[in-house]
Amino acid sequence: MSDLSYVNPGPESAWGTYLAQVDRVLPYLGSLSRWAETLKRPKRALIVDVPIEMDDGTVRHFEGYRVQHNLSRGPGKGGVRYHPDVTLEEVMALSAWMTVKNAAVNLPYGGAKGGIRVDPRSLTRKELERVTRRYTSEIGIIIGPQQDIPAPDVNTNSQVMAWMMDTYSVNVGATSTGVVTGKPLDLGGSLGRVKATGRGVFVTGREAARRLGLSLEGARIAVQGFGNVGSVAAELFAQAGARVVAVQDHSGTVYAPGGLDVGALQAHVRHTGGVAGWHGAEPLPAEQFWDVPCDILIPAALEGQITAERANRLHARLVLEGANGPTVPAADDVLRERNVLVVPDVICNAGGVTVSYFEWVQDFSSFFWTEDEINARLDKIVGDALATIWDRADLHRIPLRTAAFAVACERILSARQERGLYP
Repeated sequence: MSDLSYVNPGPESAWGTYLAQVDRVLPYLGSLSRWAETLKRPKRALIVDVPIEMDDGTVRHFEGYRVQHNLSRGPGKGGVRYHPDVTLEEVMALSAWMTVKNAAVNLPYGGAKGGIRVDPRSLTRKELERVTRRYTSEIGIIIGPQQDIPAPDVNTNSQVMAWMMDTYSVNVGATSTGVVTGKPLDLGGSLGRVKATGRGVFVTGREAARRLGLSLEGARIAVQGFGNVGSVAAELFAQAGARVVAVQDHSGTVYAPGGLDVGALQAHVRHTGGVAGWHGAEPLPAEQFWDVPCDILIPAALEGQITAERANRLHARLVLEGANGPTVPAADDVLRERNVLVVPDVICNAGGVTVSYFEWVQDFSSFFWTEDEINARLDKIVGDALATIWDRADLHRIPLRTAAFAVACERILSARQERGLYP
């Protein structure tokens, strides 16, 4: 990436969106604003070549990244995604949002993120394992239980984390379960981790709906993205009496104004890989998803999905950001003008990293909690964090996103100031 694009990214790029969000919070940082440039510059960015031998004997090269945005409050924490559109700029933005997210929930972490530019669906299982192990070896110089702890993200899962943990452990000569989170249970994983992000979306959404006076009983839900986050959030809202009326994923869009059978749709997706072709609802053209009548919208796919044009078309009263960076700044302005409440990603989808923190703590102590204990701790931490952010929003009469950034950036920059500069 050229220095010019680093300083002046496109306004609707992921990094450009993040920088605009930081600029909006500067008036609320007081004397700490002298350190604000810290927020705009990643501490460390690593680009690695990932060569592997394919099953047919050919050698292919993939490009991988690991970015540590800020480590002032603790070791880096953030997922690893496998996607054909992964770029350094995207990973920079995702790492920065992790810095803010961890501080907003008051976890003792900095922010990091990783990724490989690859379509994992084009790889066999053995090829996927080789890619994972080579990538882990390449970034091994900057990760570790006290340095930077990866986790699952888009197109990665507990099996990928198991390969990462094993590779790192072999390279350092000792089993190191705490180097990643989101692992299988028998390798030091935590109960409740798989559903944690979706549960966090539900917990924050339930509280936001209560404050808006919006009953979940019969409320219409539209979900973009039906993976680990969107499907779990949909399941929990349906259990609370809401109607999931529309779901969109990479394969298509399905719509049923009377409500979808979430369990049946989950089974269909497990069998076919996507929502397309499900007979329990009618298909819709992709762009019509944004016109579906609903009370709550859950964007749980990729960043940059809610543009200003789409924001003008939404029928929802409440937007719950299950994905990272799904709403561009211009769309934020439109939604505020239309009196649509947005619960921002840095608190709404923080359930996953919160239970990742629990997993990390359990690995260090070799003492594991029950799922009820996990869920109770998760609900309290996320609920308390949202209450603090809401109080800040009410105090300054600012959107929840700006309030979340204000709370988080105060914590980050206070740590930076107190640690000082060395040398």
